[in-house]
Amino acid sequence: MATTTPNYSFQKPTVSGDSGVWGGYLNANWASIDSLLGGNTSITGIDINSGSIDGTAIGAAAASTAAFTTLSASGTITFGGTALTATGTEINYLDGVTSNIQTQLDATGAGDVTLNGVQTLTNKTLTAPVLTNATGSLSSPVLTTPVLGTPASGTMTNVTGLPPAGVVGTAAILGANTFTGTQTLGKNIISGSNLQDYIEVTNEIGNATGAKTIDLALGNSVTATTTGATTWTFTNAATAPALCGFSLKLVNGGSQTQTWPTTVDWPAATAPTLTAAGTDVLVFITCDAGVTWYGFTAGLALA
Repeated sequence: MATTTPNYSFQKPTVSGDSGVWGGYLNANWASIDSLLGGNTSITGIDINSGSIDGTAIGAAAASTAAFTTLSASGTITFGGTALTATGTEINYLDGVTSNIQTQLDATGAGDVTLNGVQTLTNKTLTAPVLTNATGSLSSPVLTTPVLGTPASGTMTNVTGLPPAGVVGTAAILGANTFTGTQTLGKNIISGSNLQDYIEVTNEIGNATGAKTIDLALGNSVTATTTGATTWTFTNAATAPALCGFSLKLVNGGSQTQTWPTTVDWPAATAPTLTAAGTDVLVFITCDAGVTWYGFTAGLALA
């Protein structure tokens, strides 16, 4: 009775036996060998220590140096004793890389970074960034000493660290926003605003005597108490044709001589008679950067 080989189970006819069946055994063996060599059946457990593949020497003591046409491997691949865990797709990300990756990252980090497509940066800290033509969503970023160029469009939510110079260009501020500290708009236009629960800064001059300047940059609400003859000057009116003005709460204004700027146009060309011991409220407006101020009383001898 025929026996079989230990690895691939080739049939071994019995010597001086198995009469009439040797041909079947041999044909089956040759068919199995053909399948192995043809790649239809996996060849396992082979340790190749010599020879060559595609002209490249192989073996335990000879490293391969030439390029193989196709190399396919399954299971664990080890390089220098370290198992390779990356997938083929992940390794293909390196396709086309021709220099040290870390060097490229370092160089990119020190210069421009171009992010294409939709980019969402959530809870990130950007140190000294320059944002130019930005389109996308920045959610709760911390901007450290940023320079904001002219963003094309975008949404920035819960941003901290905006520069004192502000945002150049058109910025849409959406939803509920809380501003803390001083906000400088540079006398630019705020369009379509709906102001609620707002206050104005009051320029408290205090005792007024001698030459006194009302500087609109310090506030559009002004208070003063007359203690001597006073000559008034108005400065920092808005650029024409913008309307700007201020209210002046003057205490005891009629107790001393008040000399108003010659540019003030009073009703009937006559300055009002102020209260010697009491409070008067005057309003001044201009539309031509202070070339002409229109002055009138809002209230006299107020308690």
